[in-house]
Amino acid sequence: MSTKKVRVRFAPSPTGGLHLGGVRTVLYNYLFAKQNNGDFIVRIEDTDQTRFVAGAEEYIFKCLEWCGLTPDESPLHGGSYGPYRQSERKENYRKYAEELVEKGFAYYAFDTAEELEAKRKEIANFQYSQHTRSSMKNSLTLSAAAVETLLNNHTPHVIRIKMPENEHISFTDMIRGEVSFNSSQVDDKVLLKADGMPTYHLAVVVDDHLMQISHAFRGEEWLPSAPVHILLWQYLFGLENMPQWAHLPLILKPDGNGKLSKRDGDRLGFPVFAMDWTDPKTNETTTGFKEKGFLPEAFVNMLAMLGWNDGTDKEIFPLQELVEKFSLDRVHKGGAKFDYEKAKWFNHEWIKKLPTANLQWQVAGLLKAGGIQVSDEHALEKVIAITKERCTFLNDFTEQASFFFKRPAIIDIDAVRPKWNEQKNLFFTELIRTYRLTQFWQAADLEKDFKEIAAVNTIKPGELMLPLRIMLVGGKFGPGVFEIAEILGKEETVSRIEHVLSLLEH
Repeated sequence: MSTKKVRVRFAPSPTGGLHLGGVRTVLYNYLFAKQNNGDFIVRIEDTDQTRFVAGAEEYIFKCLEWCGLTPDESPLHGGSYGPYRQSERKENYRKYAEELVEKGFAYYAFDTAEELEAKRKEIANFQYSQHTRSSMKNSLTLSAAAVETLLNNHTPHVIRIKMPENEHISFTDMIRGEVSFNSSQVDDKVLLKADGMPTYHLAVVVDDHLMQISHAFRGEEWLPSAPVHILLWQYLFGLENMPQWAHLPLILKPDGNGKLSKRDGDRLGFPVFAMDWTDPKTNETTTGFKEKGFLPEAFVNMLAMLGWNDGTDKEIFPLQELVEKFSLDRVHKGGAKFDYEKAKWFNHEWIKKLPTANLQWQVAGLLKAGGIQVSDEHALEKVIAITKERCTFLNDFTEQASFFFKRPAIIDIDAVRPKWNEQKNLFFTELIRTYRLTQFWQAADLEKDFKEIAAVNTIKPGELMLPLRIMLVGGKFGPGVFEIAEILGKEETVSRIEHVLSLLEH
């Protein structure tokens, strides 16, 4: 490992929703930084103004805040290496591009969009490269005087890297080991666009250098760009200053065939974005994990395990434990299939694991959104304790908990009526009288009274449990029926039984 201070960065483009693959990149950066007492930086790569989407940057930071992955430096958090938006660093890039031209490692290209389009029609799979550059309009084919005239006249142009012929380029990836390329298979990428903005290739190298980034984690889809970046490091700053790279495996579709996309989520009915994203152009909202009812602890835990494990069978990790256990040598080289059922399992386990107090404000908020104001926090705590085993999503608490605080509007009376008879009617009449008189309102006492009256009336308790449940909650769901009655209290329990008895008389 490098001896310089660990500084890692997540560098998203503000173009839309934050894909779970992006959050996993954030997570691995964060874990590595915290484990090594380093800094985690967020740098916004907004140099492609044609792809810029209003509100996307703010959305990215909201997602990170929800996940609990707070940067040490960013446009919001400041730091000594700003600005943290590439669009605000524009003046940095041209001088480096010009330096490359002066050294003979890059060149001006004056080809118009129309001329490039004509070439694409003329040559199938046309690439601007060492094989075609000699037939194009650039500073390698034009005279020095002609180039000077074009530049003095502010003729639109780009600066391209001049890829060498048949050169062996290699680096050691922290996950994949030795990776090699042949320079002849790589085209002359644009480094500086006609509007003066850098492309990703130039900007990422310059900014990683100026921000003293020690390690760079990115998706494996960036591997083909590695030879260009290695050469830029070599030409501008020396390879000894290049960050150590780790190219993370892709998150794959559930069937393993290709990278997981938003379209797959839409098609298969699960989220792929961290939080809801509303496209400002179409006004279309894509559901996120947060709004689906995922806990941030579960979402982060699930992402950590998509391509990594600690070498044991353990799967449930709080964030701090992930910081302690994470290691790049246990990150898989191959892609990780996304399994939504497994994601739901993580969420269910975390709902069960979290202390009831940690869930209270969230459940209270969900109930309030459903028109139920909870005034008794102690009762809510007891409700969460007995219902959380039944909740896969936070949103499940709405169904599982709301009837404790608001009498159900709909009663599944049809589930009771077919087997209802006078004997059962008499049983519940007697149960009401007993419950009214009892001094003890604990679940165990209520169940004891219930069973004793059933025995006296020679009715199997099993035949009476479903009617009692429906009387109290409205349907065939919920935790233990006597636990429900205990929390509802004497007055409300008796009132609900009486209400359903009156419905059964009609």
